[in-house]
Amino acid sequence: MLKKIRLLIIASILGLLALSLVQGFLINNTYKLKKDVFISDTRKSISRIDDLSPSLDSVNDIWQNHFLNLVADYYVKKISKEQILEKLNRKTDSINENYIKKYQKEIATKNIGYKLKFQKKVKTIILLDSLGIKNDTIFESKTKPSFLLLGANFTEEEGHRVSNSLWMTDHNFQREINGKKESITFDLQFETQDRMNIDGWEKIVLRRMTSLLILSVIIFLFVFGLLYYSIKNLITQKKIADIKTDFVNNITHELKTPLATLNLATKMLQKEEIKTQPIIIESTINTIERQNIRLQKLIDQVLNNSLGYQEIKLNKEVVNTNDYLNMIVDDFQLSLDSKSIKFNKNISVNNEILIDKFYFTTAVLNILENAVKYGKEDLEIHISATTKENFTISIKDNGIGIPKKQQQFLFDKFYRVGNKEVHNVKGLGLGLYYTHQIIKAHKGGVFVESEENIGTTFTIQIPLK
Repeated sequence: MLKKIRLLIIASILGLLALSLVQGFLINNTYKLKKDVFISDTRKSISRIDDLSPSLDSVNDIWQNHFLNLVADYYVKKISKEQILEKLNRKTDSINENYIKKYQKEIATKNIGYKLKFQKKVKTIILLDSLGIKNDTIFESKTKPSFLLLGANFTEEEGHRVSNSLWMTDHNFQREINGKKESITFDLQFETQDRMNIDGWEKIVLRRMTSLLILSVIIFLFVFGLLYYSIKNLITQKKIADIKTDFVNNITHELKTPLATLNLATKMLQKEEIKTQPIIIESTINTIERQNIRLQKLIDQVLNNSLGYQEIKLNKEVVNTNDYLNMIVDDFQLSLDSKSIKFNKNISVNNEILIDKFYFTTAVLNILENAVKYGKEDLEIHISATTKENFTISIKDNGIGIPKKQQQFLFDKFYRVGNKEVHNVKGLGLGLYYTHQIIKAHKGGVFVESEENIGTTFTIQIPLK
């Protein structure tokens, strides 16, 4: 059964991981699709702003006219390629602030709903031969990084492409060549790329996925909770079944001896030769009476010790702590057959407490009996008491100890430490449970500290009044 539960837990965990991976994959795909749609919608919203805005056209005309004059100067060898780019940059820098302001005004009219930046980068500048024989490349982004023409400054990784523009034109200019004014004609190819940077686009996309993410989390938590609840219930049922089986085995073992003795005693009384011997008859009847009392005690133990703390009706009285504890320990010592058990008392408190004497005595005796049951040779039991904020009793032994993993179950009904198949220590697993319920009924607590082969300490704490 335990092996099946482990396999079920492993299969459930693997299934949950598989579900998580599939769900994560679907969410990731949805995120990518939402991102692509968002970027595409934004791209459509701004793609024609730079081309259709009269205010931006006027700014563009400034640098374009300046640039064409620079190319004409280059054509007649008055300036170099580097000087073209340098002077173009200088010109666009002077008008860029105005360009950005006008562009932002145009964006505002679109009511996009989020902030974005725009830039125009130069990709290629090629001077075309009118005969198509030889072209002169002034700038190409394949060999050099593309440079900013107009707009905000942000990196390639921070932006998204809007569109590519190709400006192809032929121009006629008058230039002085060898002291004479001559008309020159050239064809120009000027390629740019428009890019945008959307402020916090990841958050915008995620916000649009909020309902999906919340639904996914709810479904995952529901499945996880259902799985956890099912496995927990299965383990609990397994524990309850084991406890019931152990209890039946324990009570059967406890009942066997008195029942067997009663059976033998009854058969003996039925013999004719015994009927004429009054001494044997009286001895047998005494045996029957003792075993009957033992059976009655076992039944009472199951009935009474199964009570919960809510069902325990306390009849409290004031007792002197010193006299009361000394009386319990002394009476317990007298009841022991073994004289090898050593008791060390440190009961110097002399206060008055309000307790139900019968129930509280039962709780203390249960712990003392456990110390003796699970003790070893040369057993020592240390008993101490203090009264500060609470009335505290500590019962420490040097017995076999309790494994750490079993300590949390000590006060469970019918629970017994160790191998429950071997009944070398008698009991039904009710003593510590009943002790715990009695102390809870007194609004207190009982705690345990133990280490295997070293010993165990039980501590009882209750309010003084």
